[in-house]
Amino acid sequence: MSPTAVELHSVSNFVDECNLCLRGGDGGAGCVSFRREAHVPLGGPDGGDGGHGGSVWLEADRNVASLLAFRDHPHRIAGDGTHGQGAKRHGKRGADQIVRVPVGTEVLDRETGEILVDLANHGDRWLGAAGGQGGKGNARFLSNRRRAPSFAEQGEKCEDEWFRLELKLLADVALVGFPSAGKSTLISVISRAKPKIADYPFTTLEPNLGVVKVDDDTEFVVADLPGLVEGASDGHGLGDRFLRHIERARVLVFLLDLASVDGHSPARQLEILRAELGAYRPALLARPSIVVGSKADVLTPDDWGREAAVDLAIASVTGQGVTELVWRLAAMVKAAREQEPESDGFVIHRPVPVGVKITRDDDGSWRVLGREAERSVALSDLTDIGALDYAQHRLKKLGVDKALRRAGVRQGDEVRIGTFAFEYEEDM
Repeated sequence: MSPTAVELHSVSNFVDECNLCLRGGDGGAGCVSFRREAHVPLGGPDGGDGGHGGSVWLEADRNVASLLAFRDHPHRIAGDGTHGQGAKRHGKRGADQIVRVPVGTEVLDRETGEILVDLANHGDRWLGAAGGQGGKGNARFLSNRRRAPSFAEQGEKCEDEWFRLELKLLADVALVGFPSAGKSTLISVISRAKPKIADYPFTTLEPNLGVVKVDDDTEFVVADLPGLVEGASDGHGLGDRFLRHIERARVLVFLLDLASVDGHSPARQLEILRAELGAYRPALLARPSIVVGSKADVLTPDDWGREAAVDLAIASVTGQGVTELVWRLAAMVKAAREQEPESDGFVIHRPVPVGVKITRDDDGSWRVLGREAERSVALSDLTDIGALDYAQHRLKKLGVDKALRRAGVRQGDEVRIGTFAFEYEEDM
C-alpha cells in the first residue's frame, strides 16, 4: 500500500522566538460603608471586599502552529476585579486570560535566560501573571479595639512582567541534511506540506511540518528543517537557529545528497552532520536514526561509493524507495512512542516569595522587600489614623521592625516600602 498524504497545517510567517508581556488584573477596592436602618442603633460597618483580579495563564495547544500572534502584539492582560459595595456585597472577580501557545514552547526569564517552564504537552498550563488581591472592606476590620473602622484596603495593582518565548517543534521525524539535499522535495512528496523548492542553497528559511498518513491507524509528523552546514553549531549558515527544533524529534533522518556538487562526498556529509549534532547536543547522536541517500535516480551506487553506509537510497522525484522509507519510518516512530510514558496536561503555579528582605539603595536609604510587607502599605489609606495603626500592626507581625534592626537601621534613616517612605524611629 502506498502512503497517502494529509495536510497538518500551512505555516506562513513562522515565528519561533518572541517576547511576551503579561499583566494580571488589578484587584478591586474594599468599600467603606455603615449599616443604617431605622430603629437599628449602632448598625456597624458593612463594607464589602473588592474582587480579586484575573490571572494570565499560558496553555499549550496543539492547534497553534507558531508564536506569530505575539510578534507584533506581545501584551496580554487579565480582567480587573470590581470594587466592593455596602451591605457586605463583595466585588466580582476579574476574568482570567488564557494565552494559547504551541506545544513545545519554553518560557524564559528575559533578563537571565533561565527556563521557567517547558510546555511540552497539549494542555499543559503555567501561571504567567497572578491577579492582584482585592482590598478588604471596612467590615473586615471590626474588632474590640475598632468598633467603627472608617477605612478599607485598596485593590492590589499589578505590573507588567516580560518573558522570552522559544519554540521547539514537536515532530516524530526530523529531516537533517545539507542545503539542497532534497529535504523539501521529500516532505512535499510524502505529505501535503508545500515548502519552497528551488535549485539553489538555503531555499528553506523556516521549518515546515507535514503529516504522513500511512493507513487509517498510522500517521506521523515530519519536520523539514533548514539545511545544516559545517560549523552550524557555532553559528555558521542558517541551521544554527533551528537546531533546537531537532531536540524533540523521535527519529532522525540523515538525508545525504548522492549527487552533491559542492565537493562533499556522502560519507563526508554524514560525518559533518553527526559532528554538528554532537557539538550542539551529544544526546542527539543516541536518537533512533536512518541514513538515506537522495537523488538516487541521478547516479548509481558505484558512482557515489559505499563508504557512506547508506541504509536506503531514494529518488523523491520518481518515487524510487519512497514507499519503503515511509514504512520504515512508521515502524521506528511506533517503537519510539512505545518507549515514552503517557503524559497528561498539568498545571504549574509559580511560587510566590515569602518573608521580608532588607536592602539598601544607592542613596543610603533602606528598602523593605516582600509582597506582604508591600501590600500592608500599598493597600491602606495611610492618611487615616486607623489605617495607619493597622498597617503598623501588620508590619510588626511580619517582623519588619526586627529585620530593620538586624540590618543596622538607625534613628532618622529613611525606610521605603513600595512607594511609601518614612523616617525610622526607635519606638516604632
